[in-house]
Amino acid sequence: MAVILLAVLLPLQVASAQGESLALSQAEGPALSAPACLDDQSRIPSRPSPDVTGQTQVSQVEGLQIRITQVDNSKFPQVTVYVSVTDAIGEPVGMDPNQITIYENDRPMQPEQVSGSGDIGPLTTLLVLDISGSMYDVGKLTAAKAAAQAFIEQMRPGDQAGLLTFNTDVTYRQPITADREALIRAVNDLRARGDTAMFDALGQAVQILQDTPGRKAIIVLTDGLDNRSHYTADEVIQAIGPGGLSISTIGLGDPAKLGINSGLDEAALKSLAKRAGGAYGYVNDPGALRNLYERYGRTLQSEYRLTYTSPSDLRDGINRTLTVSLKRQGEEATSARAQYNPGGVLPEVAHNVSWLLFGALLGGLVALLFVPMLASSGAQALGNRGGIVRKKKPRIKLK
Repeated sequence: MAVILLAVLLPLQVASAQGESLALSQAEGPALSAPACLDDQSRIPSRPSPDVTGQTQVSQVEGLQIRITQVDNSKFPQVTVYVSVTDAIGEPVGMDPNQITIYENDRPMQPEQVSGSGDIGPLTTLLVLDISGSMYDVGKLTAAKAAAQAFIEQMRPGDQAGLLTFNTDVTYRQPITADREALIRAVNDLRARGDTAMFDALGQAVQILQDTPGRKAIIVLTDGLDNRSHYTADEVIQAIGPGGLSISTIGLGDPAKLGINSGLDEAALKSLAKRAGGAYGYVNDPGALRNLYERYGRTLQSEYRLTYTSPSDLRDGINRTLTVSLKRQGEEATSARAQYNPGGVLPEVAHNVSWLLFGALLGGLVALLFVPMLASSGAQALGNRGGIVRKKKPRIKLK
C-alpha cells in the first residue's frame, strides 16, 4: 500500500512543481467538424441535425457556412482556433474577423489575437495521392498530377507542402518543403500500380505533421475502396495530437459501384472529413479535379485564426465544447461546434504543494516500510525471553 501511495504522490508533486502533465490520447480527436461536402456538381447538402457523438454541428443560413477546421491546444491554456467561412459552393467569403464570436462550454471568450483572411501565417499541406492500379483508367493519374501541380503553384511565400502516395505500400515521396520545383518533380514521377491502403497512408501522414507548428492540413485523393490497410478511420482520428490538423477528402470514381474494386466508398470519405475538420469533394470527371484542388487551396489560405486563454486552466482530461458564431447586422447568422481535450492523465492541482509537507509525507511512507520488520523482531525477542521452546514437527515417511 505504501508503495502505491508513493507512486501516486510523486507524479502529482512533479506535475505541480514543473507545470506539466502527461498527455491524454484524444479518442474524439482534437477538432471535430462537419463537412464542407460540396462537389464540383454543386450538390448542396441538407442542414445536419444535432450530433450526439460530440462531432461538430454546422449551421447554414442562406448558403453561408462556418466551420472549425483546427484546434491547437499544444500551448494550453492558450487555445488557437482556425475557422473557415464559405459560401454555398465552397468558395471562401471575406469578412471582418471581429464578427466571429467564440465560446468555451457556452461561456464567451475574449480573443487575445484575431487574424483575418490571408493573415494566419504559413500553411503546411501534405498531399496524399492514390496511385493504385485503377488510377490508370481514363486518365485519372494524369488528371491527379495536373491538379496537385496546380495546388503547388498557388502556394504563397512561406507555405510548404509534401507528397505521400499509397497503393499496396505507403511512400513518402517528397518531405515537407517550400521548394515548388522539387514538389512538382515528385508529382511528375508518379506511376500507378497495386492495391489501395489509404488509411495506412493517412496514419503515416498524421505522424509526419505531428510536430509541425501552425495551420496544417492533409488533402487525400482516392478513386476506390481501401482494401489493404491495417489502420482504421478511428485510429487515424485518435492519432491527431494536441496541435490538431484537418483532413479533407476527394473522391474520384463512381459511388454506384461500391463493393467493386473500381467503386468509391463515398460514405467513408464524407465521415472522415467530417470528423477531422475537413471538407469532402467529389468529381466523376478527371478534368474537373484541378478546379477542386484550387478551391481547397483558396479556402485554406482564407481562414481566420482566433487565440484565447481558457479560464479552466487545469489539464483535467475533460472535453471542452467550442462554439463559433458569425454575426451580421448584430444578429447570429451561422454557427459551428467542436470539442477539444486539454489532456492530463492525473488531475493537476490548483496550488503548489509545499515541499515541507511533501517531505513529511514521504518520510512517513518510508517509515511504514519498516513497521513489519520491527514488529517481527520484537515478537521474536519476547518469545526467546519467555523461554518458549518450539518443538519440531515429526517427519512422516510414506512407504
